[in-house]
Amino acid sequence: MERYDARARRIPDTTIRRLPAYLRALILAGHDRITSEALGQLAGYSSEQVRKDLAYFGAFGTRGVGYEASVLADEIRHILQLDHGVRAIVVGAGRLGTALVRHADETASDVAIAAVVDIDPEVIGKAVDHLTVEPLSNLERLISERQIGMGIIAVPPAGAQPVLDRLVAAGVRAILSFAPKALTVSDPAVFVQQIDLTLEMQALAYFVGQSERDTP
Repeated sequence: MERYDARARRIPDTTIRRLPAYLRALILAGHDRITSEALGQLAGYSSEQVRKDLAYFGAFGTRGVGYEASVLADEIRHILQLDHGVRAIVVGAGRLGTALVRHADETASDVAIAAVVDIDPEVIGKAVDHLTVEPLSNLERLISERQIGMGIIAVPPAGAQPVLDRLVAAGVRAILSFAPKALTVSDPAVFVQQIDLTLEMQALAYFVGQSERDTP
């Protein structure tokens, strides 16, 4: 089978975001073969959505038979570049940053946290699982030496944009920010995903109220 080349065509971001859910479902299923319906149920999507998403990358299954689970899992890893050994750096060794490092270690997410940095002298030099917190001044050197391609921002709002700018300048092309502040990047080749936990909880509060309103 000819493997998908990520540079060949533009794939919707929403499709890319669903691929990790399919990969997790394939791993958890533990079957040699799996249908699009079963894969969709495990991942939380319809069978039609599964087939549409995978069709962007080629024909992986057989009608009436389904997909060979291990082959499809390998192909999704290849599409997501996980088979290349993706490495990330966490900026901010506070409660959130250290939790993210430990979570990545415990879940074996295929993204390895290769470094964690901070500006606080009280945390620099301390161990976070297998890593030692290093000073933020080492950011660029660590990215170069450890071939890091992803940055995770877990710093207060005031420091988030300068950190993002340094990550981009150092060659990082994918950034996940947990800072509760809108960030900007001028380089179209850099993808930034922002997660504001406070906003997410506030939005969910609507559904709590909706449930109460619907209760007779």
